[in-house]
Amino acid sequence: MTVAIVKYNAGNIYSVVNALRRIGIEPVITDDADQLRCADKVIFPGQGEAKTAMEYLRERNLDDVIRSLTQPVLGICVGQQLLCRHSEEGDTDCIGIFPMDVKRFQPTCHEEKIPQMGWNSLTGLKTPLFNGIKEQDYVYFVHSYYVPLHDEYTIATADFTLPYSAAIHTGNFYATQFHPEKSGSVGSRILKNFIEL
Repeated sequence: MTVAIVKYNAGNIYSVVNALRRIGIEPVITDDADQLRCADKVIFPGQGEAKTAMEYLRERNLDDVIRSLTQPVLGICVGQQLLCRHSEEGDTDCIGIFPMDVKRFQPTCHEEKIPQMGWNSLTGLKTPLFNGIKEQDYVYFVHSYYVPLHDEYTIATADFTLPYSAAIHTGNFYATQFHPEKSGSVGSRILKNFIEL
């Protein structure tokens, strides 16, 4: 079993590496197209800013490589957002796996601090990615932008200023806005479920 992590200019890769090691996986970190295409599973994590990340991916044709992948792929945080069509962050055209547009949170009261940072619960869980996860289980989020709900693609919902997609899925592509690698035993189970897809 080869698990490849997409190497690009986004933070957070090593917390994903450590989370995978905890479940017995030693991943490969690579920006090599052949290595990514040959891996059994690909993880596309990220923290940072959409526009800069997309510029880096395009310069290295990694956006085309990601579009071409046929094995299970998991986007995390900015990785989820970059798999969408467009982001309001820097008015950025993204990879376009999901025909959805990433929006910035607009707080409705003083108590709603942007970014959302901390633990939030999941509802509306679908697909084997959430096997063994219960409605209202908590996971860890850090984000100022969100993917709206979609009848076809949303597989988990969270609520912060409004309900939004905590996770999405189409074909071989899965993505979470939350950080499974920072979400304790719940996150470990989600990563294990992804490895077993």
